[in-house]
Amino acid sequence: MKRVQLLAAPQFSEIMTKNTKPSFMRAIIVEDEKHARDNLEKLLLELDPDIAIQAKLDSVRDTVAWLNTNETDLIFLDIHLADDLSFKIFEQTEVTAPVIFTTAYDQYALRAFKVNSLDYLLKPIDKEELARSLEKYRSTRIPQPAIDISQLLHAMRQPQRTYQQRFLVTRREKILSVRAEDVAYFEGEDRYVYLVKSDGTRYIVEYKLAELEDLLDPAHFFRLNRSYIARFEAIDKITVLSKSRVKVELKPTAPREVIVSTETARDFKAWLNQ
Repeated sequence: MKRVQLLAAPQFSEIMTKNTKPSFMRAIIVEDEKHARDNLEKLLLELDPDIAIQAKLDSVRDTVAWLNTNETDLIFLDIHLADDLSFKIFEQTEVTAPVIFTTAYDQYALRAFKVNSLDYLLKPIDKEELARSLEKYRSTRIPQPAIDISQLLHAMRQPQRTYQQRFLVTRREKILSVRAEDVAYFEGEDRYVYLVKSDGTRYIVEYKLAELEDLLDPAHFFRLNRSYIARFEAIDKITVLSKSRVKVELKPTAPREVIVSTETARDFKAWLNQ
C-alpha cells in the first residue's frame, strides 16, 4: 500500500494562471508527493522550456475545483492522491484535456485507458518515455488540412467496408451461428483455431488467425499476439511488465498467459484509447 503524505493545502495552490507567458502548451501537474512533482516539472522544462505549468495540485478536491474554473491543454495525473484515487475527478467534473497518468502502480492501466488517457507512465519517470508522451500529444494536435470536397464526395460514393457479423461453428451434429458481438476471443493452439464465446463455450473454426484479422472489425477486435485476437469487452485486466510489454488477462480466462510484445504494445495502447 502506498503511503500517502497529507500536506498543507497552501503548498499546493501553486496556481500560476496570471502573468504566465504565452505558450503553445499549457499543463497542470496533479501529484501528492513533492519530490515526484518537482522532478516531473524539471523534466518537462528540460524537454520544452516553453511549457507553461499552470498549476500543481495534490488532491481530487483541489483538482476538481481548478478544472471547474480553468482550462488547460494537458494533465499529468498521479493515481493515488492525498484524498482519493484520481479517477474520482472524472466523476465530479468534465475533463476535456488529454491525460498522461504518472504512477508507481500498474494495475490501473486498463481503467486509465477508459478515461481521457493519452499515455500511462510508470514511476520513476523516464525522460525518454516522457519525451515520447509529449510527442504523442503534439501529434494529436497537428492542424488538419482543408477538406477537399471532391475527394470527400468520391469517398462517400465508395462502398463501405463491411466485417463479418456471424461465424458458423459445429457442435456434435449441430451447426450454430455465433454473432461477432458474442465472441470473447479467438485462440490459436497447435493446428486449430478456437472461437471462445463470452460464456466460455469453445468451438473450432475453419479459419487461420491471419484470415480472421481481415474479417473482424478492428474497432472491436485486436490481435494481441501470435495466439490471440480479443474483443475489447473480453479484456479484464492489464499488467505492465516493463515499460513496453504488458500482460493481458481475458474473460473468460485464457488457458495460457497472454503477453503483448514490445513491438505491439504501442499499437495496443492506441487501440484501447481510440
